[in-house]
Amino acid sequence: MKNNTATIDLHCHLDGSLSPGCIRALAKTAGITLPVSEKGLRSCLQVEPGCRSLKEYLEKFGLPLSCLISEESFETAAYDVMAQGAGEHTIYMEIRFAPLLSAAEGLTSRQIVESVLRGLKKAEESFQIKGNIILCAMRHMPWEKNMEIVELAREYLGQGVCAIDLAGDEAAFPVLGQKRVFEEAARLGIPFTIHAGECSSAESIQNAVELGAKRIGHGIAMAGNKDAIRLCRQREIGIEMCPTSNLQTKAVPSMGQYPFREFWEEGLLVTVNTDNRTVSGTTVTQELEALEQAGYLLPEERKQLMQNAAKASFADNAVKDWMLEKIG
Repeated sequence: MKNNTATIDLHCHLDGSLSPGCIRALAKTAGITLPVSEKGLRSCLQVEPGCRSLKEYLEKFGLPLSCLISEESFETAAYDVMAQGAGEHTIYMEIRFAPLLSAAEGLTSRQIVESVLRGLKKAEESFQIKGNIILCAMRHMPWEKNMEIVELAREYLGQGVCAIDLAGDEAAFPVLGQKRVFEEAARLGIPFTIHAGECSSAESIQNAVELGAKRIGHGIAMAGNKDAIRLCRQREIGIEMCPTSNLQTKAVPSMGQYPFREFWEEGLLVTVNTDNRTVSGTTVTQELEALEQAGYLLPEERKQLMQNAAKASFADNAVKDWMLEKIG
């Protein structure tokens, strides 16, 4: 694949995508001691090839989250992730994070959101890239608490915030437990995506779509389920696939069983994303190359895949048109 191929990343977590250099700078300010060697630091941030489970994968988020403790750190982090994207000719990113996980005395969710928006704005001024943020509600939190995310999204919608999401332990906390959150989001006209079918059932995906989700994060459990596939095709639901991450968390046992081609041939609005650039050690370009090497994606289909991403994005029409022009 040519390095200058324009790409789009719709599913990228802020805390899982900070570069080692950014972590070093943030850790110094936070007074956190890090391994001296680059190899040692990377082992703290990136999963090993033999990653055995989602639990092991999630352990790599501890250090980045401990570094995100101030407005300045969130601004720096957002700029860093956008800069990484621009470095691989990613033209548009939707970066997601959960403000409630970092809000504390002296640092409110609103301050966190505004800091990330400042970082995005600086990156847009520095590079040929555009971006928005998605605010994550958390499955393990009471729905009443997650209503704060809906209110934040309402306040900043169209000002850099483009949607909300639901993340966390899917199997232990089914999406319907947050039904009121998404009913309110729908009432207010706030778009949303939902992590579903990553490590649970196709029913989780169907429930998310019935609640009004316009996109599904991962959606792996839909493989072989004609009803779920038909529902997502009829409603033109964007499917945010993240191949490397899905293999590392054991959402699928091997690339040979990855359902990308099934979803593509079923006419789903498939997109390919990084999930966590640093934790997974990947880029959108690498994800596309992996699919090509596996025989799932033909070179001539690359453009259609990026057009899918532009269409599925939560960007406004002007930015969508800009993306389509860049894709060519």
